[in-house]
Amino acid sequence: MRINQFVAGAGGLSRRNADAAISAGRVTVAGRTATLGETVAADAGDISLDGRLLKAPATSICIMLNKPAGYISSRTRQGKTPTVYELLPTGLQNLRLAGRLDRDSSGLLLLADDGDFLYRYSHPSAGKRKVYEITLSRPFAPAGRDHLARGVELSDGPSHVTLEHADGRHLTVSLATGRNRQLRRTFGALGYTIERLHRTAIGPYQLGALPEGVWREIASQ
Repeated sequence: MRINQFVAGAGGLSRRNADAAISAGRVTVAGRTATLGETVAADAGDISLDGRLLKAPATSICIMLNKPAGYISSRTRQGKTPTVYELLPTGLQNLRLAGRLDRDSSGLLLLADDGDFLYRYSHPSAGKRKVYEITLSRPFAPAGRDHLARGVELSDGPSHVTLEHADGRHLTVSLATGRNRQLRRTFGALGYTIERLHRTAIGPYQLGALPEGVWREIASQ
């Protein structure tokens, strides 16, 4: 495997940060400074980062979870509110979230122990498009389509939401960013309240018929 893949998996880094560490001369192979692009054995035992010997990365695990409303995307309970980790077996408690959903939202969450995967599906620069089904407090007016097309100004900058389908109060929308409560704030600025928000897709991953509260393993893409 490539040296950056090894360092990312064994050192808990994103692939980009692994590249930076190698370029900075912080990674050694059998005592010599590693170079970008070189390949190493998957079970190599002589690779170090900042003088710390790295253990060969175990096979990474990626899962999708259909989060029910009422759960928080955190490891720590807030009062009596349960966390999404309470839906997972003990062996998966070490996985980290690639993006979050607020307590009142439901749908697709991705979790993994692969730093590069987590970066690709959580960092804004990755531009992974997310699809949501939402229910509004009242029917969506035709003028709202124009507002969404132009972008809705929020306190942290313009929000660009793509309207995929509209049927009265029920909408399917998508966006490539993932700012805090972005959809709720966007429709709030237009005078609507979101009563239900359900994420159905992130990039190539589709929630499909996965039951609520259930997880399944997925291949890293």
